[in-house]
Amino acid sequence: MGLQAIKPMLYTRQVKETVDFYTNVLGFTCENYVEGWGWAAFSRGDVEIMASYPNEHVLFEKPLFTGSFYIATDNVDAIWNEVKDKTNICYPIENFDYGMREFAIYDNNGYVLQFGQPIDN
Repeated sequence: MGLQAIKPMLYTRQVKETVDFYTNVLGFTCENYVEGWGWAAFSRGDVEIMASYPNEHVLFEKPLFTGSFYIATDNVDAIWNEVKDKTNICYPIENFDYGMREFAIYDNNGYVLQFGQPIDN
């Protein structure tokens, strides 16, 4: 029995706006959106993310996550050029000593999304 994938569920009270951001700004495809459930799923390549109204069993005041969502890519520069003028930048694209070229943005809810790839030597 092995693990197969991790699919983040982003809690938000703005599901439609989140779908719009991920599809229109980040180039994801909306795979499913059920307004009555307050739930959506969107994907790009092998990355799948869901957004939903908060579960009734979870205390929710506002979107909150103490880390970031790191999205691996094979062309970080192309993605940077796609989104840099349309998003709120956390930090611009740069090479890091730990061997990654990456950047980070905030989504429409304030979640941090990092995009990166290994630096070819």
